[in-house]
Amino acid sequence: MVHRHAVTGRRVALTALGALVATGIPAAVAAEPTPAAGPLPSAAQTLGADRPSAPMLRALERDLGLTPAQASRRLVNEAEAGTRAGRLRNALGERFAGAWLRGSTSQELMVATTDAADVPAIEAQGAKAAVVQKTLGDLRAAKQKLDAAAARVGTGKTPLWYVDIPANRVVVEAASKKAAAAFVKAAGLDAKGVGVRIRADRPRLMEDVVGGDAYYIDGTARCSVGFSVTKGEQEGFASAGHCGKAGAKTTGHNQADQGTFQASVFPGKDMSWVAVVDPWKATPNVRGEGGQTVEIAGSVQALVGAAICRSGSTTGWHCGTVEQHDTSVSYAEGRVDGLTRTTVCAEPGDSGGPYVSGAQAQGVTSGGSGDCTSGGTTFYQPINALLSEFGLTLTTAEAETPEPQGNAAQTWAAGRVYEAGAMVTHAGVRYQCLQSHQAQGPWAPAGTPALWQRV
Repeated sequence: MVHRHAVTGRRVALTALGALVATGIPAAVAAEPTPAAGPLPSAAQTLGADRPSAPMLRALERDLGLTPAQASRRLVNEAEAGTRAGRLRNALGERFAGAWLRGSTSQELMVATTDAADVPAIEAQGAKAAVVQKTLGDLRAAKQKLDAAAARVGTGKTPLWYVDIPANRVVVEAASKKAAAAFVKAAGLDAKGVGVRIRADRPRLMEDVVGGDAYYIDGTARCSVGFSVTKGEQEGFASAGHCGKAGAKTTGHNQADQGTFQASVFPGKDMSWVAVVDPWKATPNVRGEGGQTVEIAGSVQALVGAAICRSGSTTGWHCGTVEQHDTSVSYAEGRVDGLTRTTVCAEPGDSGGPYVSGAQAQGVTSGGSGDCTSGGTTFYQPINALLSEFGLTLTTAEAETPEPQGNAAQTWAAGRVYEAGAMVTHAGVRYQCLQSHQAQGPWAPAGTPALWQRV
């Protein structure tokens, strides 16, 4: 987690872990017919990946060793791969075992299945197939057993556990083999099916925090603005839960009165949101390279292996890749579930700040280990979970007022967070979600084949 930090100006030490064939796959996996009205936008166009900001490209070039053309191509490839992965996920059903990206420009989409008969269908979608033993459901069930065990036993020496999709296994990172073995035993798992990685450092909270811009809590601590949000007519921003409790007052980077924490959860989750007062206004921007801004278009979840960048006041704008989703971290201050692990570096003072993949919001900085000199690992609280938890709407470049949702849970509505595989009805037609995201006004299913598949 990235922690708040005393307003003394000095850096505070981090205290915690820092083709379609006869395989049973429906023909819906193939490209859907183009409506008579004209071609639908590509995934890259829908998600804004075909028009990346200059700060995003420069940071990808620097941190991932890419040329300008490679950086641009990578973002487009990732947007398109997300949609293909979503279609295959829906087609494979329970046999699906995850998807990830490979290559300097994310040119390879890997899709795993437990049935070799699915290989031709996967390859027909331009992906490479991996036949594995465990489904994604199997892996998540094992991860849940570790989660349950963590509620009963100490995790000081086993601070990290997650689903490693490319390796098709659950992994525990621990200070020793003995500690890992005890944790796995407590979860009732077969040790042979769990990967163990020994490492001396552990994720820890990062104090002295700022994410796009700085804000101060009760005049004694500093954290980072994550993403602008709204709740009804109230404007505000999302940040990390460990930054402040509900009711705490905030001032902005200019020390002017700014707002109040409306809700905060930590540990368990690491999320909060602050309602702001005039003259503060929510915008779709986050702070990028050299102080320039990056405009947010939505919150479509990036695949494992995708490029991602983070903004923080201490270290600025840095990039890396997504390593795992749904990671549990045991900080000294408490356990947090559902985090995403990345190779992006961070240091004290970067807590609460925004993570962006292309033009899509991903999450707010929680914690990590290492630094931006020697390299490090960071974890973020996914933004979609935060938006759903607090009933918030992400502020985006083309945001529209959310439609009234009422009680029709199966009717598509702007402002709702949809998980991959979710079923909705829109204009009398059924659709299945391809990629987890919060629905934006312009993203109705009929016009966004990057996000929705007609069924």
